[in-house]
Amino acid sequence: MTRGQWFLRGMKAGVPICMGYFAVAIALGIAARSAGIGSIQAAVTSLLINASAGEYAGFSLIAVGASYIEVTVMEAVANARYLLMSASLSQKLDSTTKWWERLLLGFTVTDEIFGASIAVEGRLSPYFTYGTFVVATLGWTGGTFTGAVLGNVLSARLLSALAVGLYGMFISVFIPEAKKNKIVAVLVAVSFAASYAAEKLPFIRDISDGIRIIILTVVISLAAAIIFPVKEKGENENEG
Repeated sequence: MTRGQWFLRGMKAGVPICMGYFAVAIALGIAARSAGIGSIQAAVTSLLINASAGEYAGFSLIAVGASYIEVTVMEAVANARYLLMSASLSQKLDSTTKWWERLLLGFTVTDEIFGASIAVEGRLSPYFTYGTFVVATLGWTGGTFTGAVLGNVLSARLLSALAVGLYGMFISVFIPEAKKNKIVAVLVAVSFAASYAAEKLPFIRDISDGIRIIILTVVISLAAAIIFPVKEKGENENEG
């Protein structure tokens, strides 16, 4: 297949992702507007940061007046998984793939685009992922812009109600896994409890919201990795 054919194939795969992104990004745009970010700024942010959790975390930190360092560290933590996804996709690329094509591929990776790309049988052309990204990001950026514009014209009470949709998106991410895995369910409960306690306990409640989020994320994730390590396939076979 030529690069153009790969690109068109990727665009076709990006259509359903685009539709889903638009609906979710409206709530993200509303969150951006609530943080005092304009519609154009919100759209550019979505164009440059292809991560729902990362963007929402950034908007939340901006809303509470977090420092640049807090926002930078939180973005690095929230988006660290994309490093692993990009590394995984690089194993499917042909050895002749240029370094700048690999860098551009890493920029375009999201959870859904990674899923579509990794599902390609055999070798992957980066132009497939580029095509998927071009279509998908139209929904993501357009939805964010639309949500931010709605934030200018709708009442505060209605905006608050619509913003719940973004929380629903996050709930839909971890609930299915929590239902299948008791460890994940426990960690979710611990996270909720720890977040609530951090807002009430002396000294800790005096720390900025941004720093509290970072500390809780790192501590809970590290503890889970140590107490409940994920075993490699080879280890499970050896134990059997």
